[in-house]
Amino acid sequence: MVKLGFIGAGTVGSALATRLSSKGYQVVAVSSRDQTSARNLARSINCRAFDNNQDVTDAAELVFITTPDDVIAAVTSEIQWHPGQSVVHCSGADSTQILEPAMKLGVQVGVIHPLQTFASAKQAIENMPGSTFVLEADEPLLTTLKEMATALDGHWIELEAKDKVIYHAAAVITCNYLVTLVKLATDLWQTFNVPTQQATQALLPLIRGTIHNIETVGIPQCLTGPIARGDTGTIKKHLEALQKVTPAILPTYRELGLQTIPIALAKGRINQKQAQELQELMKQPD
Repeated sequence: MVKLGFIGAGTVGSALATRLSSKGYQVVAVSSRDQTSARNLARSINCRAFDNNQDVTDAAELVFITTPDDVIAAVTSEIQWHPGQSVVHCSGADSTQILEPAMKLGVQVGVIHPLQTFASAKQAIENMPGSTFVLEADEPLLTTLKEMATALDGHWIELEAKDKVIYHAAAVITCNYLVTLVKLATDLWQTFNVPTQQATQALLPLIRGTIHNIETVGIPQCLTGPIARGDTGTIKKHLEALQKVTPAILPTYRELGLQTIPIALAKGRINQKQAQELQELMKQPD
């Protein structure tokens, strides 16, 4: 089986190395700017930790560059690559183009991006099964990456380079901005003196129920609430209360409402007249 090396022992690198090792892949070397992280990872999966990236490259046939996105290109250009090697990165927004220094030397290049949220290495390892891995590569490396995604108990899709940034923006909206929305909601709870932690615990079952409905019922049928019902009276009350208590949130509430109206229309619970009334209500005042 191909010998794997990891340059970068952060959350994503550690999670991938650990999971691949547990599935029988031969991880032989790891390096990192944080030598303690490299040694800890090497110890946990029984491989060698090196002080520099070149040693990892010399020991491996397929190298994962799992550094921060902004330094992938620089790391790639500093390495002396060998014929027959392959190198992949795990950035969601970047294509194989940032691996051009290796590509020019005849090295196979690819991308494997786990579509998952990784707050810590332990949590990343737990969350990875069931995730989708976004792949970009030519054969035969593409087949190798597909096999890895399957071995990691995940799914895979192929994307072209031109689609990567929009794909990553969608991931940010889904994951990162959900955190922002919950933060806005818990801030509102503080206006009636409920602390953030308590508010979060109260809202989590609602979040889980919504996600369950998205999964089982699907969009648009899973949409509930006043816009789905065409309940302009409730929306007016929301706007008035937010204007009085937290006017800074109003533009976000209005924009999200405008984006929700087409979903309500698609569900079929409101008609075009009701949709127009909601749109007029949600538009920013002059």
